[in-house]
Amino acid sequence: MPVHPVDTRPPIARLFAFGLQHVLIMYTGCVSVPLIFGAAVGLDAPTIAMLICADLLISGVITVVQSLGVGRVIGIRLPIICGGSFSALAPMILIAHQYGMPAVYGSMLVGGLIGIPLAWLFSGFLRYFPPLVTGSVLTVVGMSLIGVAGGLIVGQDATASSFASPTNIGLAALVILVAVAVLCLGRGLWRQLGVLIALVIGVALSIPMGLYDLSAVGTAAWFGIPTPFHFGAPEFPVTAVAAMSIVMVVIFAESTASILALGEITGKPVSRSDLARGLTADGVSGVVGAVFNAFIDTVYANNVGAVATTRIYSRYITAVSGIILISLGLVPKLGAFVAGLPAPVVGGVGLILFAVVAIVGVNTLRTVDLGDPINMTIAATTVGVGLLPTFMPGMFTKFPDSAQIVLGSGITLAALTAFVLNLVLNHTRLGASARSALTTPPNITAHPTGPIVEPHVAS
Repeated sequence: MPVHPVDTRPPIARLFAFGLQHVLIMYTGCVSVPLIFGAAVGLDAPTIAMLICADLLISGVITVVQSLGVGRVIGIRLPIICGGSFSALAPMILIAHQYGMPAVYGSMLVGGLIGIPLAWLFSGFLRYFPPLVTGSVLTVVGMSLIGVAGGLIVGQDATASSFASPTNIGLAALVILVAVAVLCLGRGLWRQLGVLIALVIGVALSIPMGLYDLSAVGTAAWFGIPTPFHFGAPEFPVTAVAAMSIVMVVIFAESTASILALGEITGKPVSRSDLARGLTADGVSGVVGAVFNAFIDTVYANNVGAVATTRIYSRYITAVSGIILISLGLVPKLGAFVAGLPAPVVGGVGLILFAVVAIVGVNTLRTVDLGDPINMTIAATTVGVGLLPTFMPGMFTKFPDSAQIVLGSGITLAALTAFVLNLVLNHTRLGASARSALTTPPNITAHPTGPIVEPHVAS
């Protein structure tokens, strides 16, 4: 019986090379979560460094669990890379300001505990995530993340001297050119490692340009383990717990879209039990992350794009990625070395991979009958609503904090919009009645000069 590509085990050298490629692709996004959170709540540099190590450690553990699985309980056994979710950032920051850090991790702990049994219930809604929903959401995910890549290339601070630097933009353009050349013209292993090759060449060029900052490597420790409950005994304000429970559901919807896309890309269909095991790992990340001061993990869409680009589907490769992430979390000096990667180099590669995610979404929508007005409306509304916060940042800042938890992320809005519209218009009598009215042919009567078409009036 032939082995499915997902279950193949490449030679050790390839395992490490492709595993490292995945880590370099996701690293910036992974460390951005603790960086943004730490700055927003006013933590000092050593504490933020601790959060980064904790985030890498938990991301690595959950990635290994997702890739290899733990019995029939946890882990989907697909080539998945997990990392801190941006969807949880806004509510965590709000909770920190209102209740303090112990409440942040107390509410995350309860949210994770609720999420573990909820994963099996949520997976029962698998049939409500057809290609219409997943394709629309993935399109929004990819297009939204392009702005993240742009921020890495151009810079985030418009007042900084390096903002929109032609040097940085030129370096990113060169990295993109190298990646395109290798991915399109390369053969075999060279083509599959196109992203890593572009990264290596970009880093090599950045060194004489003075863009690769390794100053933090010398002061970083060789070994360190995050202290459990570093901020003190967890606290459980009801509002905060409710908020993080909602976040858990949102992360489930986000991960579901990526997991189903991976199933389609790899040719390995995802069953309800598969999805339940994958989402359970998200819930476990909330529990373990709360203990070790990390973040709730989700499936990283940019690595879904990498799988689609390289066409290397082995889950053992992402398991190696998880081991590398664990090493980075336990050896701060290694983490500092990778953290020094120049932002324009990572942004150049990210631009391609994020766009690939969007194209995967578009390709998924191609399997949907978009000639159907209802399907077209659902897809169009999802993309429009999902991209609105990206093009109009801060549009919900005057809403209550509890509302911002849901409204603050375009990806969250897209997932909720697609799910609700598809449920109402494709799985209820209302939708059936509307579709019947759309498909009923008009009445045609004979007339001496030709047929007269009488408009159909729905009863």
